[in-house]
Amino acid sequence: MNTPHAWRYLSVQIFLVLLATAVIGQIIRIQSSEEAKAILDNTSQYSGEYRSYFPARGRIYDRSGYLLAGNRTAYEVGIDIRTVHEAGNANNIALAASMYLGLDYADALDEIQNPDSGLLYLVLASAVDSDIAENLMNLQELAASQPSSESLTGLHFQPTLQRSYPENDLAANILGFVTGDHRGYFGIEEKYNSVLSGVPVLVWIPSDPNRVNEWPEIPAGSDLILTIDREIQAMTEEILDDAMDTYGAESGTIVVMNPQTGEILAMATTLRMDPDNLDSYEDLFPEQTPYNWAISHPYEPGSVMKIYIMAAALDAGVVLPSTTFNDTGSITIGGATFRNWNGGAWGIQDMTGCLQHSLNVCLAWVATQLGVDNMYSYLQDFGFGHQTGVDLAWESPGRLKLPGDEDWHISDLATNSFGQGVTVTPLQMVMAASAIANEGQMVYPHMVYAVVQNGQQRNTETQIVGNPISARTAQTLSEMLVYSLENETSLALVPGYRLAGKTGTAQIPTEYGIYDPNVTNTSFIGWGPVDDPQFMVYVWIEEPSASIWGSEVAAPVFQQVVERLVVLMHIPPDYIRLQAANRGP
Repeated sequence: MNTPHAWRYLSVQIFLVLLATAVIGQIIRIQSSEEAKAILDNTSQYSGEYRSYFPARGRIYDRSGYLLAGNRTAYEVGIDIRTVHEAGNANNIALAASMYLGLDYADALDEIQNPDSGLLYLVLASAVDSDIAENLMNLQELAASQPSSESLTGLHFQPTLQRSYPENDLAANILGFVTGDHRGYFGIEEKYNSVLSGVPVLVWIPSDPNRVNEWPEIPAGSDLILTIDREIQAMTEEILDDAMDTYGAESGTIVVMNPQTGEILAMATTLRMDPDNLDSYEDLFPEQTPYNWAISHPYEPGSVMKIYIMAAALDAGVVLPSTTFNDTGSITIGGATFRNWNGGAWGIQDMTGCLQHSLNVCLAWVATQLGVDNMYSYLQDFGFGHQTGVDLAWESPGRLKLPGDEDWHISDLATNSFGQGVTVTPLQMVMAASAIANEGQMVYPHMVYAVVQNGQQRNTETQIVGNPISARTAQTLSEMLVYSLENETSLALVPGYRLAGKTGTAQIPTEYGIYDPNVTNTSFIGWGPVDDPQFMVYVWIEEPSASIWGSEVAAPVFQQVVERLVVLMHIPPDYIRLQAANRGP
């Protein structure tokens, strides 16, 4: 290049070459310096990985402070690979892992001797029970005093928290369970998983197990106080289990709720697993088996449904308690003929008599007086066909066929009036009945009494979800049900207490829609004391073999629950309680 400025370009090129040579020389000098060698020799202390760190899961208590779900200490057992290789004790550790941790000796030895490239810390097992880990720690300590050939040097133990249930299977259908991935399944554990688990944090964890003090402290999840009472829950589970044996039943459910607040005091089902033994889940709950039958297994309730039809008719003004009906033993609606439970004709009955004798024909007639639009409007107002919104996972809405649905027929007006052709859950029945016991106000059923976070307690307030009937209707129907119980020699009666209630017996349809008269759902709902209801109890016993009738199966179970319930709740007999109220302060 022969230009006036050629020497300038050449000078710049020479300068850049010299600068590049100087930079490369400096890099080589730094890499080969004593300081660089020291850094490389201590690389392990800067190594690590990002991990999701789970805080301690919040605890779950009953309303009196008994611990139902907590956390226990388990251990992650691992090795410092460099230390083990230097000590040459891989065989010892593999043998100990096979004896105490259940690992295959050959696999463990291979994993220890041939770790992934760059791996400094190897996890042998996680969630090891504390007693097993402590035995292994003792063995390591003992080996340290023996010849080096028996050493377990390099074995490390990192404590972790695992879910535990100190009451075993008590309230298991309510609580649910937590798996190894720190996720809650079913019940409270799933519904409140994010509240209980807190906020997992992604943090840098050093590979060096000796630097465990650098692991962060994460705030624990919130604690929950449930509305259930441990003693009442245990009592209902005991009575229910006995009823299964006494009546030869397939399954059963008992729900106890305060009808004025919606607080669930107990919810017992016959399928219960120990949440600490997750291996039993698939055996107890194969395929689509509901975990909690009180909220997840809709069924046809039978005659218990009659109280809601009567409530609607009284509220709409189409009948009065004194209204009479001549029961001839059958009634035809929509081309289908319906008869009473015993096939008999009961003659002239007032509305209280219709409830007392549980007459299908009479209630079907009441439904016709109420009319299609009115009847289904009231049933929806009572919450049927919809979830209650209870704070438990996997609630089912049941099924209430409505006019206009493809499979609805005018004859459903009759069948629905005595609890067939409609499916409900026990909790839906309890919520709907709370409107009758609570002067027309239907309460939201809930399981959590309070959430405790950062030392502050937030209580769950009573919520009214609707007023399907008036207070006057509710009081009138309650008295009708009291009279019905007291005048039919009911096995549900408890001496000293005025109770309102109704039995239910429903034939169970096969998969082809055919009803077997010898296979039934039996149920009973009741509450008391009637003047100031403190409890409502719903009993459902499925497919009893000793008797097909709710009056002979579910009613006695209700009576057993209430007899013990009034003691546990410190509710004196009516005459004592009313005398004390009349005396005043």
